[in-house]
Amino acid sequence: MTSRIQHTVSNATAKLSALVVLAAALGACATVPAPLQGQFPPVTPRQAAASGAGSNETVRWGGEIIDVEPRADRTCFEILARDLDSIARPVTGDPSGGRFLACRNGFYDPEEFKQGREITVVGRLDGTEQAKVGDFDYTYPRVAADTVYLWPERPIYAYSPYYAYPYWGPWGGWGPYWGPYWGGATVIVRH
Repeated sequence: MTSRIQHTVSNATAKLSALVVLAAALGACATVPAPLQGQFPPVTPRQAAASGAGSNETVRWGGEIIDVEPRADRTCFEILARDLDSIARPVTGDPSGGRFLACRNGFYDPEEFKQGREITVVGRLDGTEQAKVGDFDYTYPRVAADTVYLWPERPIYAYSPYYAYPYWGPWGGWGPYWGPYWGGATVIVRH
């Protein structure tokens, strides 16, 4: 009897160990894209603006594009800073961490890098720049970007409170009924 219990416990332990290994392997699938990998100091755009941003530190910041300005030799992005998640993607709906400018050599098409798109940049702090936000004088920390990573658009999920399901109709046959469905139907809408 004791050996049967020990055998059952050892099988349960083996299954639990396999489950833990599988969960760890699946968790490892969500990784930071290669161009964004590395260790970065926890400096925020607000802290960099307050200190003058002349530290030449390498940072990884991200957020939503506010504006894109192609210049003669580079393109500058005005970005509304957001915290980054575990794969370095900006967290949507998060409170803003301020604004910053990221400039990179070359041309980046404003039609592709549209307002509201999510972006993550890696580069070194390169001073500050004064500009107006409305009538307010704003100090932007500036990043000389080595990497500009435009994230794919997130799918939009829409939920419907109505769902068609069959019922026995008053005419003596089956028919669809469009009525409330407790839980809603999920519809994925892509641009």
